[in-house]
Parts: sequence; structure tokens; C-alpha cells
Amino acid sequence: MVFFLFPHSIPSGGAAGFTILLNHWFGLPYGVALWFVNVFFLVFALNYFGKRWTFRTILSVFTTSMTISIVSSYIPIIRFNLFFDVLLGSFLFGIGVGLLIRVGASSGGMVILALMIANYKKWSPGKTLMGINLFVFLFTSVVIDYKIVVYAIVCQFISTMIIDYINDLRLSTVLGLAWRKR
Repeated sequence: MVFFLFPHSIPSGGAAGFTILLNHWFGLPYGVALWFVNVFFLVFALNYFGKRWTFRTILSVFTTSMTISIVSSYIPIIRFNLFFDVLLGSFLFGIGVGLLIRVGASSGGMVILALMIANYKKWSPGKTLMGINLFVFLFTSVVIDYKIVVYAIVCQFISTMIIDYINDLRLSTVLGLAWRKR
């Protein structure tokens, strides 16, 4: 996010959208703003998903916030081609969130809300997340730049496909272990 999406004010999701807005309005560093946005959702996660899942998610949010803070403070961010940055940022974001969901955690934010709805309604987590985030994308684009909504939707579409792919992936088939039957 910090290398490819934040320099262009492109939200990868709802929490990132609110993070960008808090940075835009109040100058809050991205890492601090991301943690601030997630505290609200973590309270709901504790009640819905339990202590273990919420603890894993807190670790994920903490690690992400710290990494964003360190990277944005000490490494100069170079803007490349906007389209390339959106594609690569979306791909990496999708892999990260997909792996977190797969191991029983999340990246926090709107993912928590999306997983609650997806579990209840038996919907795809990625597509549910896409629906929730559309509102945040529209709001961010109205405040910062109307073009953001297009790039945010592309980002969400790519990451959604990757999240769903990783969520549905059968590791035994991928690792070549499916040939052996007992």
C-alpha cells in the first residue's frame, strides 16, 4: 500500500480509504491513521470472531501499521506509472489479505465487516468486501479526486479475485499431493 497505492491516494479498501482521508484532513501519518481506523472494528471482531481470531488480526494490523510507519518515514517513495502501481499494489494486497483469511485472521477494517456478512449470508468474502468498499471509494473520490474511484474499483476487483482464489485454493492439489489416494 505504502509503495504503490498511498502515493496516488488510491485506497485498497475501506480502512485504507479512511486512512487516506485522515491523512488528507489532519495530516495523520498513514500507520497511525490505519491503527486508529481499525480499533473500532476490532471491538466488533472480539464479540463476533472470538479472542484468538481477534488477536491474530490485532497482530496483523499492528504489523501493517508499523511497517507503513517505518517505510513511509525512512524510505523515499517514488511514484512510477499510475496504472502499473495500481496493478502491482492490488496484486500484492490481494495476496496478503487472502493469506491472512486463509490462516484465520484478517487485515482488519472492512474485512472484519465483510467476513461477518459473508459468514452469515454464505457469500464470497472478496465480493462482499467489494460491495462494502464501494461506498468508501466514492466518498474518498469526492473529497480528494473523482478519478480515484476508478482506480480504487480496479484495485478492489483485482485484489478480490486474488483473495477468492487463495481462499478457494486446495494446497494438496497445488503441491502435487492429490495423486495419492488411500
